Amino acid sequence: MGYLVYGDGTEYEIDDRALAHLKIVIGSKLRRQEGFFVSWEHRPEDGSGRVSVWVSPAIPLQFRFVGSKPPQLNRHWLEILADSSFGPRGLHLVSEADADKMPPVRPGTA
Repeated sequence: MGYLVYGDGTEYEIDDRALAHLKIVIGSKLRRQEGFFVSWEHRPEDGSGRVSVWVSPAIPLQFRFVGSKPPQLNRHWLEILADSSFGPRGLHLVSEADADKMPPVRPGTA
């Protein structure tokens, strides 16, 4: 498990693999100077509920990984995450398994 460290140092525990994918999508949006929400649900064993944080170039953000090796990225998962980031609810972190069940963002890709 890694951590998304937000603004004042608030830490959100997120699986290293999911965090690596978030890093790519968030980094891409911040390079374009875009502000947006990032949201995810807590697992029932973590008390359920959900979290939404506002991300913008003006807010410090760190991605702290526990594992030493970067995971291989799943292009389809990246596309699903990136596509959600343009909606009114912002970037919504879905699991890799859920993303794999979703149709390709761009027709003709897989």
